[in-house]
Order: sequence, then structure tokens, then C-alpha cells
Amino acid sequence: MRRDSLLKSIDWITVGIYLLLVIFGWFSVCGASYDYSDRDFLDFSTRAGKQMVWILCSFGLGFVLLMLDDGLYEVFSYIIYIGMLALLVVTIFVAKDIKGSHSWLVFGPVSLQPAEFAKFATALALARFIGSYNFTLAKMSNFLGALVIIFLPMLLIIAQRETGSALAYFAFFLMLYREGMSGAVIFSGIAAVVYFVVGLRYGEVMLEEGQVTPVGPFLVLILVMLFSVGMIYVYLKRVDQVRRLISVGAAVLLPSLCFSLWLYPFNLVGVCLFLCLSLALYLIYCAIDLRKIQYFFIALFTLCSVAFLFSCNYVFTDILEPHQQVRIKVVLGMEDDLAGAGYNVNQSKIAIGSGGLVGKGFLRGTQTKLKYVPEQDTDFIFCTIGEEQGFVGSSVVLVLFLALILRLIYLSERQDTTFARVYGYCTLSVFLFHLFINVGMVLGLTPVIGIPLPFFSYGGSSLWGFSILLFVFLRLDAGRRGN
Repeated sequence: MRRDSLLKSIDWITVGIYLLLVIFGWFSVCGASYDYSDRDFLDFSTRAGKQMVWILCSFGLGFVLLMLDDGLYEVFSYIIYIGMLALLVVTIFVAKDIKGSHSWLVFGPVSLQPAEFAKFATALALARFIGSYNFTLAKMSNFLGALVIIFLPMLLIIAQRETGSALAYFAFFLMLYREGMSGAVIFSGIAAVVYFVVGLRYGEVMLEEGQVTPVGPFLVLILVMLFSVGMIYVYLKRVDQVRRLISVGAAVLLPSLCFSLWLYPFNLVGVCLFLCLSLALYLIYCAIDLRKIQYFFIALFTLCSVAFLFSCNYVFTDILEPHQQVRIKVVLGMEDDLAGAGYNVNQSKIAIGSGGLVGKGFLRGTQTKLKYVPEQDTDFIFCTIGEEQGFVGSSVVLVLFLALILRLIYLSERQDTTFARVYGYCTLSVFLFHLFINVGMVLGLTPVIGIPLPFFSYGGSSLWGFSILLFVFLRLDAGRRGN
């Protein structure tokens, strides 16, 4: 493809959105990191000056990626992925301990985080694997292969004690869903989150004063039964069977509940557990008798849900770090801890709330200038936008991100190769996950796991990582045969 033809084929709308986000991001870094003793924003000794260097470098990096032949990305996808895995392994042993994490490689004045670049390498490997001839996710070996590609870098990043960066790899499941993965997998993940939250939040709350039934496990086991019966309706359309199961469950549970509340208190969790196990056995019987494998998978869902519920407490107390436990408790309202783990989120809410409709103005945020919010130019940079630019400025930023996501969906759907389409959905999934979690943790809606806001948070690694993700896809889109 000639250079003039390439320039015409590039999606300049996406490039324009990218430039706006990067520019707004730089001004946000200026506002979040500015000190009245700073001489000017472009001084390399300041964070704003350093961020400008990273931005200029990302522009150059994007230009180089656009100039490369689009076929190279598919040819070298596995090599890039394997090389990045090797770099992640090396990082575990050679990286310095920075705030408890071994994820940064230091080269003089420059520090790089390989985990940020591993996302685009993983996206390339997934695109190459799924784009292979006659591939289908319905085949178990193919599905497991895709999971291995996703989980390998995750495990290595967890070994670096970077849990937040590792969790971002769950974003790739959105791409798998687009490529044919059963919705039951996504639903199972959502159900697990619900089980964890409800079971933990109400695990020590009794059904009523004087009762011995904890609300959390009781509600979760009822949800397990309802979800399982709902799957029978969705996947097997057996309305009569659904009615019978609901009737039997109600006939056992309601009298037990009345007896426990008004006659003799006893733990209803045992009754619910009995019903769940009986349901699983019945489903296994149906799978054998009717020769329908769907019943077996629903039974497996029921049993795994019960096992997950009773393992939550062990995972929370024995696997999660103490600071992670406190952060989750703060989000769930189990603790306030405004001077500890909840301090960041509380100060962030104050900053955003004080911005009002139109904000206090550039460099006029009191919370920002007085450094009340830790990490306000990295993980919590959205609170700077809220304070200085108010509701209007925050809305503009979110609308720009929405425009980017919608544009990436459009570009992904128009690709003429599976490789390019899968890579496009990987890219937009990563952006969407980071946006949702970062803004959510700033507003106190999700736990603080420390992941950056794309193109806004200070740092060269995150900016370059997101820029590589985007510009590789723009090059693949420009190389479409339809251009």
C-alpha cells in the first residue's frame, strides 16, 4: 500500500478522539501535579513536563506502527507474545520493590512496567489463535487454549504483586463472548461476584434478632436455586419442570422459615443446602435419563456455586492481603476507615462534589492543590477532572470515551479478517474495563485496585501501552482489502 493510499485509509475520526483524550489528559496531569513553585509546565523536572515527553514519544510510536506492514502483526504475533512472557518472568526477579510491587524495570531516570505492554501482546496472540483456520470456541480444546493465552500473563503479573493490572485481563472475556463463547460463562462470572458480595456483606447479619440464620449464605443459596432453575427455562424451555421445581422448593422452604421464625429458631442454611444438593442430583438424573448434556452443566453450575459460597470466607481471610480486605470492606460499607483505606475514596468524593456543575477552574482545585487525594495524578486523576471542570467537564470526558468505544465497535465489525476483528474487540474491551473500574473506584463504586485511566493517568508505560493497542488496530483497519 502506497503512503498516500495509507493516509486515506486511516480512520482519522478515531485518531481525532485519541488526540482530544491525550490533550485533555495532559491538562489533567498539569492540574493534578502542579505546584506553585513550579516554573512552567514543560520543565522536565515536573510531572507535566515528563508527561509531555511521553505524549510526544507516543505520537512517534503511533506513526511507526502505522508505517509498518499490517501483515507483520499477524506473522510475529506469537513471537511478540512469547517475548513478552519472558520479559514478565525476568521482571519478577530483577525489578526493585516499589510500594510492595516487583513490576517496574528501571533504566536510569526512566521506569517501565512490562505489564502494560503485555496487553497488546496478549491481544495479538488471541487474534492469531482465534483467527486460525476452522476455529470455533465451541470446541473445548480451543476454548481452553484461549484461556491459557489469557491466564499466563495474568499469573506472571500476580507474581509481581500487581493484582490490579492482572485483573484487567478479564476484559478479554468480552471479546470471547463476541466470538461465540456461551453467555453462561459471563453469567457465571457475574453470579460469582453477586455471591461474594452478598455472602460477605451479610455473612454475620442474622435473619432476625434471636435467630441463628445468617442472611448472606441464606440469600446466596436461594439465588443459586433460582439461577439454576432459570437456566432450565432459558436453555431447555421446560416450563412445566420449572414450575414443579419452584413449587417443591417453596413447599419445603416456606414452612421451614415460618417454623424457625415463630416456633423454634434453627439455621435455615442447612435446609437451603439440602435443596441445592437435591436439585443438583435431580439435574444429573435428568441428564442421564433424557440424554441432554445441558442438565449436567446446570448441575455443575449449582455445585460449583455452593462450593464457591463456602470458599469465599477462606479466600477473603487467607488469600487476600490485609489492605485488599479493608478496601473491599470499605466499598461494601462494612467499615468506614476514613483515615486509612477509605481515605483516598472519601477525599476523591469530596473533590468531585466540590466541583459542582462547571468546576472551580484550571489549577484552582483546593483538594488538588493541597494534595489531599493521594495518587491524584495517576489512579485518581478523574477526581481532578471533577473538581476543576465539574460535572460538565467530567461528562465531556466520559462522552469522548463513549465515542471511542462505539467507534472501535464499528471498526471491529467492518473488518474482513477474523484476526483484525478479534484484535479490535480486545482493544475496546481493555479500554472499557479500565474506564469502568477506574471511574468506579474514584466514585467509591468498585474496590481500589490501582489501574490507570487510559490516556489520562500520569506515566509513560500506561500511555504507551494504550497507544500501541490503539494504533496497531488502526493499522490493521487501514490494511483492509475493501480500502
